[in-house]
Amino acid sequence: MQGNEPDPRFTLANERTFLTWLSTSLALSAGGIAMAVVPESVFVPWVRTALALILVLLSAVAAVTAYPRWRRIQRALRLDEPLPPPALAPLFGYGVAMVAILALVLIVLSP
Repeated sequence: MQGNEPDPRFTLANERTFLTWLSTSLALSAGGIAMAVVPESVFVPWVRTALALILVLLSAVAAVTAYPRWRRIQRALRLDEPLPPPALAPLFGYGVAMVAILALVLIVLSP
């Protein structure tokens, strides 16, 4: 990789962020699997499936984008450039919030 070796603290912080994205991906995947096996008495099947698919899709996006994001940040650190913004943060924030709100509404409305 071009540029100067950045301060090891920044490189290690970037690595921790990368690992956190992977941890988030695993948590979203586990949430999606858990949602898929929720009893039918809690959610109607299509809602269960939709919520599970959204969580697993977010999991896949987090996993697929973690390394390219690490790479872009590492490059910016080496070239002493501004760090790229976290472009997918709103997607994850709103996606998880949407699943949580929909699940909450369905839990409250279920008999």
